[in-house]
Amino acid sequence: MVSETYKKLESIGFPVKIRILKLGSTDELELRTDIIGHTELFGRETADMYKRNAQGWSKHLDFFILDEIVLQIAFIIASLIRLNYIPYTTAEYRSLGIVLLLSDAIVQMLFNTMHNVIKRGPARELWETLKHCFIVFFGATAYLFAGQTGETYSRLVLMYTLGFHIVLGYMTRLSWKQILSSIGTPLKKKITMIAVLNPKYAESTLQRLTNSKVEGYQITGVIMDQDTELKEIAGVPVVATIENAADYLCREWVDAIYIDCPSTDPKIAEFMDACRQMALPLHYHVPGMGIFGEKQFVEKIGGTTVLTTTINYATPAQNLAKRCLDILGGIIGSIIAVILIVIFGPMIKAKSPGPVIFKQQRIGKNGKRFYIYKLRSMYMDAEERKKELMAQNRVSDGMMFKMDFDPRIIGNEILPDGTKKTGIGEFIRKWSIDEFMQFFNVLKGDMSLVGTRPPTPDEWEKYAYHHRARLACKPGITGMWQVSGRSEITDFEEVVKLDTEYITNWSFALDIKILFKTIGVVFAQKGAM
Repeated sequence: MVSETYKKLESIGFPVKIRILKLGSTDELELRTDIIGHTELFGRETADMYKRNAQGWSKHLDFFILDEIVLQIAFIIASLIRLNYIPYTTAEYRSLGIVLLLSDAIVQMLFNTMHNVIKRGPARELWETLKHCFIVFFGATAYLFAGQTGETYSRLVLMYTLGFHIVLGYMTRLSWKQILSSIGTPLKKKITMIAVLNPKYAESTLQRLTNSKVEGYQITGVIMDQDTELKEIAGVPVVATIENAADYLCREWVDAIYIDCPSTDPKIAEFMDACRQMALPLHYHVPGMGIFGEKQFVEKIGGTTVLTTTINYATPAQNLAKRCLDILGGIIGSIIAVILIVIFGPMIKAKSPGPVIFKQQRIGKNGKRFYIYKLRSMYMDAEERKKELMAQNRVSDGMMFKMDFDPRIIGNEILPDGTKKTGIGEFIRKWSIDEFMQFFNVLKGDMSLVGTRPPTPDEWEKYAYHHRARLACKPGITGMWQVSGRSEITDFEEVVKLDTEYITNWSFALDIKILFKTIGVVFAQKGAM
């Protein structure tokens, strides 16, 4: 029942927080996500007895060192081509070599450019290599010019170094990853680990644990949580049952224990308590976690340790950057909005008496209701007439409302001869002038520059579980859907797919990219948002 509820919550983009209950008498619990793709629970660590896997830039120290070596090789090749001598023979170029070395190290540490390097495919790796090398190049160049020593060095040496760094760096990363997938990393000491498993799932679990050469675990034995006649599984010997497991471990060489059995079993809880007394680190597989590809991290809530799983998350720095961009864009957009009100307000009033600014309730992040502002482009009775026109809705499932020729728009009318005449309202919508009022929403914090379009309450009532995932982020003036076709996309499932893709892959750089694309889409007049 809990697993089924979890899957439903996950499908709609809800952040799920699972409290890790006290197991045995283990008081201090710590969580981490392992490379094998499962979230695991660690027992209490004792000083100098369990070495936690490196985090941040130090996690891939082998790639760090290799890139430093590759950069120096690129520097040597560039100097031989341009200067006909090895650069370290002169004091000036020895200094340049040190500057490049330090620049590369600082970039790797500050920007963590090797993050997820093992999991990156060739295309992604090329892009990450280009970014890394250009940042190193500009960092070193800026330092030289700031120190007024730029004229001392050959610009061609620097350019050649950049080119060779990109080519050799990319080839080295791909080659090293291939080596690691075959033999494992030489910088990680093998950890002997005993796996506590259920006979039914033991073989598949062992295959998962032993598939990765990179992780560095060596499964030396299996302990069954039930009686079994099996002597070995997937080539790994069955060394004990849960009843005599503690006695066995007390006198064997074991670095850590992996448990993939229900902790509610009294025998497992008793075994875990015995492991705590022996100061053996425990890796506990949290059921249901790590199988949907969501993001996971550890938090403290109400004094308890919880594992939070969500479709995506932003760090405080990322949130600050996005909010600063929103404020900057909101100020500029609001100024333009005021000018547009002065220009188009009288035209709207002349054609359709009533307020110039249209206010409508929408559904925002996680279901929060707010009022969205628009420059009114429709007649005052547009909402009432919407029900009469539902038969002409281009979106057949009624999840959104779009018409080819909407008579509710100010100035739109069908003449006696059947000709369709448009007016000021159509012009406002065609150029997205009505959307500028939403910059006030951005300043208020109800919306962002980039996000998902907020649904109306009646649309929200029709949502299936996976549709609600669109509400996992703050709504935006523009977004992935708008720059991928805008009103030309009439399949709501495609809209949901694009919005979910945006949330899953969100980054500050993606927001900037969408903003620039939006400008092109608006000027190309590809439908109205």
